[in-house]
Amino acid sequence: MRGILFGLLRRLVGLIATLVLTYLALCVLLLAAYRVTLPPITTVQVQRAIEASLANAPYSRQYRPVAPDAVSRHLPRAVIAAEDGRFYLHNGIDWEALREVREEVVHGGRMRGGSTITQQLVKNLFLTTHRSFIRKGLEVPLAYAAELLLSKDRLVHLYVNVVEWGPGVFGAEAAAQHHFGIPAADLSRTQSAGLAACLPAPRTRTPKGMESYTNIIEQRMAQHGW
Repeated sequence: MRGILFGLLRRLVGLIATLVLTYLALCVLLLAAYRVTLPPITTVQVQRAIEASLANAPYSRQYRPVAPDAVSRHLPRAVIAAEDGRFYLHNGIDWEALREVREEVVHGGRMRGGSTITQQLVKNLFLTTHRSFIRKGLEVPLAYAAELLLSKDRLVHLYVNVVEWGPGVFGAEAAAQHHFGIPAADLSRTQSAGLAACLPAPRTRTPKGMESYTNIIEQRMAQHGW
């Protein structure tokens, strides 16, 4: 009996490993495709639709990915300043930032996120917002794959095109229209910083309520020479 159970367990583990590797391979193929095209949908968008359905809540998706020249140059800069100041220095995982987070926690500081823009991009594209060791385990290889297949500018452009900016609001164009009534190409420096200020909690924050953090992001942008 023990031998039979061990054999079944080994088969189950093998099946799970095969499924995970197959999914990772599919994600890598999609990343390669996103070098020249934009995602028609993301797993986070699917997650939000399922959550709304289960809660019997109304749901409307606003999402229209646009080309780089249709997004204000200020927006990706503001997002980098707010979310990942070392974006152009790391290879997908910012181990230095993670060490800083660990040191802060050890010395009594509050726990904060250490995810890079690349990690957040693959999470939005292929995973969910639910925190788990499984998600983090998938994030790491996908982040490295994304950095290998895509340029830094393409990575941040994809990110601003798919990230959530309000209930059912995804991407720069939908966010600009929803919050300011203008196309993403016309976003000012301050408006871009205001959108970036919402990203830690995009379903509850709005640019109008984030003036203080918006000013901080603009200061960070200036430090980067933007």
